[in-house]
Amino acid sequence: MPRIYSENISPKHLYQNYYATYVERDVKQLINVGNQISFERFIKLLAGRIGQIVNLNALASDAGVSQTTLTSWLSVLEASFIVFRLPCYFNNFGKRVIKAPKLFFTDAGLAASLLGIETAGQVFRDPLAGGLFECMVVTEALKSMYNRGKNPGLYYFRNQNGLEVDLIISKGRDLIPIEIKSGLTFDSSFKKNLQQFRKLSEDIKSGYVVYGGDKRVKMEDTEFINYRDIASIL
Repeated sequence: MPRIYSENISPKHLYQNYYATYVERDVKQLINVGNQISFERFIKLLAGRIGQIVNLNALASDAGVSQTTLTSWLSVLEASFIVFRLPCYFNNFGKRVIKAPKLFFTDAGLAASLLGIETAGQVFRDPLAGGLFECMVVTEALKSMYNRGKNPGLYYFRNQNGLEVDLIISKGRDLIPIEIKSGLTFDSSFKKNLQQFRKLSEDIKSGYVVYGGDKRVKMEDTEFINYRDIASIL
């Protein structure tokens, strides 16, 4: 939201107005929402599941609507660029890969607003801080790809053994794995999953840990970089 900076607008008020306008105008044009309260509850439930694999059955039950209705609403949110789904990469990794996508908001600030987070201090204390940070990094990668006129080719990876990589960039046959950590302090253990993932295929190249700290370090086949530098590796 550039206007927050260029016009010194309060993020709290801007996101509240943005959301109200979206629900009251855009949603009504895209779909006939019979129960606006249920729809708003659904959006806030999505914000609470940011960066997670969404179970549509459980979400429909929590929102108090049918799965058919929920699927329709989710399509509307995607069509209006409020949320997007990050697919799981499963080519050549067998049947033990989790194939369901993860869900992110295209604006982490909007998700934070829906969660009632108004200050940076609240973010650090919130249990969803890691998910919001991951959302910010994934979204920046997505925007960087689109701004260059490229097919994003972005994925995540998770298998039934619990191995997970937060973000994968696919460049032809090459896969560049990225682990996303909100921590401000350099920690060599952040690269553990990347080391395990690299053993699965010769197509997996050197990886990155994108984290909150400023220290740039290269350890073997993994480079640690600040989240502001995500565009430099795309």
